[in-house]
Amino acid sequence: MKFQETRLENGLQIIAELNESVYSVAAGFFVQTGARDERPSVSGVSHFLEHMAFKGNDRFRADDVNRIFDEIGANYNASTSEEVTLFYGAVLPEYLPRAFELLSALIRPALRQNDFEMEKKVILEEIGMYDDLPSFTAYEKAMAAHFAGHPLGQSILGTVESVSALRSEQMRDYHRDRYCASNIMLAVAGNTDWERIVALARQHCGGWPAGQCDRIASEVRPERSVAIVTREQSLQQHIMQLAPAPPADSPLRFAAELLAVIVGDDSGSRMYWEQVDPGHAEAAELGYNEYDGCGTWLTYLSCLPEQVELNRNNIRAIFQRVNAEGVLANELEQACSKVASRAVLRSERPMGRLASLGGNWVYRNEYRTVEDDLRAIASVSLDDIRDLLEAYPLSDTTSVGVGPLAGL
Repeated sequence: MKFQETRLENGLQIIAELNESVYSVAAGFFVQTGARDERPSVSGVSHFLEHMAFKGNDRFRADDVNRIFDEIGANYNASTSEEVTLFYGAVLPEYLPRAFELLSALIRPALRQNDFEMEKKVILEEIGMYDDLPSFTAYEKAMAAHFAGHPLGQSILGTVESVSALRSEQMRDYHRDRYCASNIMLAVAGNTDWERIVALARQHCGGWPAGQCDRIASEVRPERSVAIVTREQSLQQHIMQLAPAPPADSPLRFAAELLAVIVGDDSGSRMYWEQVDPGHAEAAELGYNEYDGCGTWLTYLSCLPEQVELNRNNIRAIFQRVNAEGVLANELEQACSKVASRAVLRSERPMGRLASLGGNWVYRNEYRTVEDDLRAIASVSLDDIRDLLEAYPLSDTTSVGVGPLAGL
């Protein structure tokens, strides 16, 4: 494999991991914008704009975009998070020019008024659909409470009120300000050549305006809070808990990933064996989420209402033991094997490498091979876990419950 990197005159970053031994190539435009970059008055515009991108531009209609992607057999889609909007596609190498042409067209959509009004209805229906999911509601409320006053507390989807009030002119202004070339990174992974990538980028992206974007990336130390959303018709109680964890550029991030696997993976973890396997809970998990300048421990619990107190006490006990005693050597060894296996399996497809390639560059401006990650995982020691817990102990700083209970 060979890594290449350059920047066009307008500021567009281009990185590529070339691999002649695979049979496909994946490309993605990582736009460094998401919910945290929105003003409250346009909450949800990043996700709405992702939808609008597939409505086409002056050259391609919406039907053309989907038809041509299908004709070349592409695996394509887009996603919006708190921090990144990603447009990607994976194809056979001979179809890269056509796929690239379409992907670059998604970045400069027409944003027609009639498309805007039609898609707004789709977005409002999507908000309603997700509002019916207790786990989603718990996550939204927990993020809003944990990051109160911080941009990361803003909803990706927005609200019915904010989306209903959004005007197409506001979306065009947001697109102009955030979709500038200097705020976009093109990543390519797989079987192609560097000269072809740069030529395609110059042809289709060289005329994009340069622009300049900023983002405040301060770390948050939230106050303890508990909230409840009562839904009497729910059969189970869903609880989300957040606590501070290392930010995306922290050297502790590998230790955090391993600790989350030891304590709260969906199989074989302490929370699994003590709560899910005995039947006390349907789900009891701990995850580590990294952001620009912040991070979170995210605990999720789903169980019958009458088992909530037992399960929450068990989670607190697990956290207290880990904070006080650390973890065992055999637990760390098993977690290293699990995380390493996942990293290798993802890397066997260009689409899997694209996510890692782009994520490392967006958050840390660094290129890491699979071997780099494997060495970093294997080098995490029990002392590193103790240092992590000293700086970011496991906790339930923010708790939100959704279900039939009137309180926690």
